[in-house]
Amino acid sequence: MKPILFTPTHSKYLIDSALWGAATLLAYGFRKPELISLGVPANVWSYMFLSLVVMGSVANVYQLHRQNWQRAGISDLILLARAVSLATLIMFAAGFILQTWLQLPRSVPLLVGILGFLFMGGARLGTRMLSEQVRRQRADDARRVLIVGAGEAGSLIAREMQRHPESGLVPIGFIDDELSKVGQRVLGLPVFGQVAALQSVAQREGAQEILIAVPSASGDFIRRVVDEARESHLRYRIIPGVFEILNGSVNISQIRDVNLEDLLRRPPVQLNTQEIASYLRGRVVLVTGAGGSIGSEIVRQIVTFSPSTVLLFGRGENSIFSIQQELVRNWPEVKQMGLIGDVRDAARLEAVFKEFRPDVVFHAAAHKHVPLMEQTPSEAILNNVIGTDNVVTLCLKFGVSRLVNVSTDKAVNPTSVMGASKRIAEMVVSAGAAQARETQAFVSVRFGNVLGSRGSVVPTFMSQIRAGGPITVTHPEMVRYFMTIPEAAKLVVQAGGLAENGKVYVLNMGEPVKISDLAHDVIRLSGAQNVDVVYSGIRPGEKLYEELLMSSEDINSTSHSEIFSAKLGKVDPHIMHEQLKLLRRHAEANDFESVRQDLVRLIPENKFGSIR
Repeated sequence: MKPILFTPTHSKYLIDSALWGAATLLAYGFRKPELISLGVPANVWSYMFLSLVVMGSVANVYQLHRQNWQRAGISDLILLARAVSLATLIMFAAGFILQTWLQLPRSVPLLVGILGFLFMGGARLGTRMLSEQVRRQRADDARRVLIVGAGEAGSLIAREMQRHPESGLVPIGFIDDELSKVGQRVLGLPVFGQVAALQSVAQREGAQEILIAVPSASGDFIRRVVDEARESHLRYRIIPGVFEILNGSVNISQIRDVNLEDLLRRPPVQLNTQEIASYLRGRVVLVTGAGGSIGSEIVRQIVTFSPSTVLLFGRGENSIFSIQQELVRNWPEVKQMGLIGDVRDAARLEAVFKEFRPDVVFHAAAHKHVPLMEQTPSEAILNNVIGTDNVVTLCLKFGVSRLVNVSTDKAVNPTSVMGASKRIAEMVVSAGAAQARETQAFVSVRFGNVLGSRGSVVPTFMSQIRAGGPITVTHPEMVRYFMTIPEAAKLVVQAGGLAENGKVYVLNMGEPVKISDLAHDVIRLSGAQNVDVVYSGIRPGEKLYEELLMSSEDINSTSHSEIFSAKLGKVDPHIMHEQLKLLRRHAEANDFESVRQDLVRLIPENKFGSIR
């Protein structure tokens, strides 16, 4: 037979019992102090025994002995109060029934309850305070943190630091731009002043780190705080988003470094996908290029709208496997199928359409790197143009209700082979739209530069910083439109819902940003020192600025304020078919010169320059 071990649970049970017994004696002593000197009467001992049995039983029902005293909080005290109240009511009844035998003043059960709650609650809070003091003493190298934002988020994170001193972070106070909060105290910590006073406050109070606790703040506000922190030579971080805070999931481990996405020079666009995404529910949805940055995010967006099946089509087995496993892990209820194939392979693509009969197609498979496509234009044509033509042809043949083609702002007045190939892809979709039935809608969506996507400037800049610099920018005056990956994917989903056949949709991305400014932001936010920005010169196919629309395209508003639409010029499907046959023949023969000449002929509004 195994011995019964004496555990911390037993200790807490015995301590509660001893404190409850002491409360019983003190309550009797308050009511009959003259009798205590004569010794405790037998009826009091009887009452104490009965009271301990009742309280022990109630404590067992409420599982009081399983409370973590080192983390005791309001909810623990409320549970204790409920248990004590029940035990007190039972002892009132027992005292009334057994009054002849017990002969106790009727106020004794109430006094026992009050004193017992104070003793037992005090033991819990005292244990917590002692535990925090011990952990605080162990955290000798704790960093003094000044919190920007004295609202709900700031108070939550300050409370977390106070409860977990072992994290090595000690809150010293708040900074907040709301004048009504300045001078007040939150959780016993002062609100020192506004952001403009951050440097002086940090120096006076000996702050070692700035924590931005304003999850809904604009990029301008965050940049202002970051600049103040940089000038004070202080580290700065930001807490997670407001929805995570409302869900109660914020803790110290979730504080993250400031990302460039936090510093978009405009508010992030919030699109109402819920309102228009009913076209996805219960449908078979095919995503080409599903393993890419944009394709995989499109998949993440559409699975939330309960499609019947998601087809993950792409030629990179590792990337398709990765997004497939993510779906299995996060959306196990969604039926999905990983399909390896190339959009250039018409036979393979047709086999997929024939077997699964997709209702909606998002076409994100494409080559996108401008310098690489300048060196191998045939690959840009075969993948971006012929691949798109294969998708459009099959969407017409199998009656797909929605086709959304992912394009780029580089397709407008193109100066590169990549931009030209995407412009022709738009024309192919437009030609398909001219042949579509009334129940079908074929549209294109133009992106700006997508922050964080593979091969984009931000990851490139970060890798250069990690290598010790310098950061290379092609030209000091080069500007680009920027959007985040979620914005790009939501725009695609929204475009499918708007579904005006033959239209091209563009997201309002605010003003274009200088790449050189972006480079300096990345250096500043990364905390890197002595990293230079050097200019390497414009590469073949690049231009100083991008355009979202051609002068011949009429821009129109849509039902969503942040999305605009344009109508491409009419494209004759038969003429386009003949031109594509010639372009394909030259591409398959790797006749780069003929390919370039074909592009010049097909896109009269081009600004190729180096392609000629």
